[in-house]
Amino acid sequence: SIYEMFGNECCLSTGEVIKVIGFKINKLIASICENNEVSQLSAKVELPLNFPGLYKVVADKTPYLSIEEITRKVSIGPTRFGHPCFYSPEDIKLSNLTIKHGEQITFNSVEEVNGMMAVNCGVVRNNQSHSFTLPLSQEGKFYECEDDQIYTLKEIAEWKIPKCRNRIVKLSNTLHMWDSSNPLPENFDGCLILTPVYEVQAVMKFRKDIVHILSDLDVEVKDITDCYDISSFLQPLSLEDVFERTSKEFPMVAEIMEGPSGSQKPYNLFNTGKEIIIYKKYQATRVLASEIRSDSPKRHFLIPVSYKGKFKRRPREFPTAYDLEIARSEKEQLHVVATKAFDTPHEELFSVSVGDQFLVQQCQTSEVLYEGRKKVIDVLACEQILSDTYKKVLLPMYMEGGFVEVIHDKKQYQLSEICKEFRLPFNVKVSVRDLSVEEDVLAAVPGLQFEEEITDSYLLIGSTSSSVESWEIPVYRLNMSVHLLSKDVQMVVPPPTKTTVEEISEEQYYMVRRYENQTLHPPPRPPKKPT
Repeated sequence: SIYEMFGNECCLSTGEVIKVIGFKINKLIASICENNEVSQLSAKVELPLNFPGLYKVVADKTPYLSIEEITRKVSIGPTRFGHPCFYSPEDIKLSNLTIKHGEQITFNSVEEVNGMMAVNCGVVRNNQSHSFTLPLSQEGKFYECEDDQIYTLKEIAEWKIPKCRNRIVKLSNTLHMWDSSNPLPENFDGCLILTPVYEVQAVMKFRKDIVHILSDLDVEVKDITDCYDISSFLQPLSLEDVFERTSKEFPMVAEIMEGPSGSQKPYNLFNTGKEIIIYKKYQATRVLASEIRSDSPKRHFLIPVSYKGKFKRRPREFPTAYDLEIARSEKEQLHVVATKAFDTPHEELFSVSVGDQFLVQQCQTSEVLYEGRKKVIDVLACEQILSDTYKKVLLPMYMEGGFVEVIHDKKQYQLSEICKEFRLPFNVKVSVRDLSVEEDVLAAVPGLQFEEEITDSYLLIGSTSSSVESWEIPVYRLNMSVHLLSKDVQMVVPPPTKTTVEEISEEQYYMVRRYENQTLHPPPRPPKKPT
């Protein structure tokens, strides 16, 4: 049988031994869903895994009948996606704990406990986490819990479609303008039933790459696992697999089986068949930045703190008086110009005209007369700048106006200085490009907003044939497979590290912000008008 996929012809000869290393969803067939059923008027459309948009997963109404069935069909793993949640309609009595009916159970990992396979689980009660194990033999009805997270189609395909089941998803955010090439109806915001089309991932005895075989290929095979030495095959590892290894196992030598796509340096250096040294794994800081522009789509970047360019400040915009209070700092006085008029309903407070200039002072409370009754409300104390004097005024914190910052600071800053001295978000433009790189992608952007500092997972990788430089490679945003070689590492100390500005897609931007903000408490909402 001869077939071609991704431009590579592969011949499966009679007697060829293939080691199947995994199953992967190649694409999705989508149908518009009405009342949890396929719409009779809907045509089926094919969606690639990189189809734009963010989606919410609709909980499956069909129960699982045992813990063993869940582990067989649902992805459970160490990453942030691999912790599915279920509930039982009946109480589950354990030796030291009773799981109440309807209580959300988080499945964390599968491992051997006292000679039996079990799932490490957890429940949260009164903000306290309680851990326990459920044996695979545990029977009962287990239903999926509702999931309020948003996912890309690729994430759903990899983690959120159980084996032998379809998945209903609801479009949460399209991210892109609709055009005629979009297979979904214009302004569609409903539910889709996703049916996966799988491919088999395999390695062959005399090939060093991963072979992709569509699941509908017409070929007969025989299982010879029990009578064949499978250790003679290569063992492909993803970057996530490598990152899961203990720190003591680094550095290691590996050969690339599938290199990353794209011509951007350093990814174009990591071609299939190239030998690399993986020196270590670690967490590194990046600054998440977005292009300042009124229309979309905006470009998004992850900038290493070691970036060697310099920045000048650009004015920030503030939609409310409450935002002025958040941005206020002890280091310098905030000077703003009003871009929108506001008439206050209270005589004690100040009405704003377009062009009024203020120096922001502090938040305080003030007593106002409202419908004949005195009320205490939060206000922002400011000084209005007049031609030859200053006037103390109070602005209601709930005021929905508009302000633009007046910049007096002409200094040029390194990124590390901005992170240390100012509160994010912070607006800048590149004044001196990074001369240590051939092309500084940030230099062409007219304005940037530094949104927040994030921490992400990286591997430090270098070439076995060159000791000039090593590169930081993101673990979760780069598709790359390697197999380890039993070679000694000649250079234990890595050469100088190169870090690059990484431009990320709209979907990746939302994912990065979502994970980072899971650990942050949202800021309090601005006060509302007194009622």
